[in-house]
Amino acid sequence: MVLRRCRRLLVDDEDAVEAMQETFVRVLEHDARLDARAPSSLLWTMATRVALNRIRARGSRPTPGADHSLVDRIATAPLEDQLFARRVLAAVFREHDDTTRAIAVMHHVDGMTHQQVADVVGLSVSGVRWKLRQLRATLQEGDDE
Repeated sequence: MVLRRCRRLLVDDEDAVEAMQETFVRVLEHDARLDARAPSSLLWTMATRVALNRIRARGSRPTPGADHSLVDRIATAPLEDQLFARRVLAAVFREHDDTTRAIAVMHHVDGMTHQQVADVVGLSVSGVRWKLRQLRATLQEGDDE
C-alpha cells in the first residue's frame, strides 16, 4: 500500500521505493508518538507527506518516466498555461501546511470524497472543506495579482 501510494504520486519507481523506505524509517523514529489505532490511514498519510515533500524538494526538475502525468502535461503545455500551472503548484506546495497539501492531493488527484479524506487525515468533513477553501482562496489571490 505504501509503495503503491508513493508510485502514484512520484511516478519514478526508484524515487517511490526511497520514499517508501523513508516512510517506514519515520514510523520507527516516531513510534512512541504515533496513534496506531488506524495503521492503514497512518501509513497512507505518512507516505503522502513524504512523497509531497520529495516533490517540493525536487522543485521543477523533470520526473523521469512520467508518461502522461500531470507534470508531463504541464511541461508540454503552451507557455502561458505552464506559467499558470507552476503558480498553482507553487501555492499548493509552499504556502500551505502538510495536511492541506495531503488533502489537496487526495481530493483532487486521487478523487477521494471529503469524507474519505477526513477519515485518512483525522479531521472532520467541515475541516477538510475549510482547508480546501483556504487553498482556493490562495489560488484566487494569485490570479488577482
